[in-house]
Amino acid sequence: MNIQSGVVTSSTGTWYRVRLDNGSDVAARLKGKFRLQGRELTNPIAVGDQVDVQVEENDGSVITHIHDRRNYLIRTAAKQSSRYHLVASNIDLAVIVITLAHPRTSNGFVDRFLTTCEAYGIAALLVFNKTDLLSEAEVEDQAARMEVYQRIGYPVLSTSFTATGVPTELREMLKGKRTLLFGHSGVGKSTLINCVIPNAGQQVAEISKAVGKGQHTTTNARMLFFDEDSSALIDTPGIKEFGLETVEEWRLAHYFPEMRQVLANCRFNNCLHNSEPGCAVIEAVEKGEIALFRYESYLNILFSIHEDLPRR
Repeated sequence: MNIQSGVVTSSTGTWYRVRLDNGSDVAARLKGKFRLQGRELTNPIAVGDQVDVQVEENDGSVITHIHDRRNYLIRTAAKQSSRYHLVASNIDLAVIVITLAHPRTSNGFVDRFLTTCEAYGIAALLVFNKTDLLSEAEVEDQAARMEVYQRIGYPVLSTSFTATGVPTELREMLKGKRTLLFGHSGVGKSTLINCVIPNAGQQVAEISKAVGKGQHTTTNARMLFFDEDSSALIDTPGIKEFGLETVEEWRLAHYFPEMRQVLANCRFNNCLHNSEPGCAVIEAVEKGEIALFRYESYLNILFSIHEDLPRR
């Protein structure tokens, strides 16, 4: 029996593309018994999962074991709000590509992404792209937003992929890592991928051919390798937002770094930082120590988790 270990690089329906540790690629199906595990999930395997494969010829390879994940990201399943879809796992870095024009990325979109990364223990990087297209007012807006995120501990870059290519600093940050890319359509993710991986189109075609059997999933994440396969980018097309509905409401503030610093000063241990008296978070917002837009993002997420909460 030929059992080999590898990483899942893409999936469509019941077929998965697996890059084996020896460098070869196989298309494999999932052993039936795993399909019933984790009924709250729509998919038992995600891109980035380390798996064992019983390798056979003629499309007979079978995934026999899924290794434990060190982290993962989920989203709400399409048309099934009570279930969740695994987007990717075993991620070293998550990069959100942001634009303030063509299209504009909202504060809430960015902050929900960052909160999700905090909740699942994944390092995050913010890349503000298309800076060459900004108006004077948008340049000032971007500078203000970048200052807020840098102050609370997030690394931030400003660039324009079409005008200058991918900055050396960003290339260095991607080396040796498995990096997930996130952002609206049109923000420049594809340009980033093509700059870092010149043969990305070829890799995508190979993946599509290998796993183009069965029904495509709503979110078809895919992993593309570079630097002699020591590094990888995970592209996530079609995701509007990640799932935070599983986060407990009292824990949400812990995923905002600037709020973590003052939580102990709240009068009540179960403070949700909404309308409670003696709330240190609200006091910090009023003093300008916590950015108002970040606090508004917190409230929007809180109300999405607990719709019955009274609003201030």
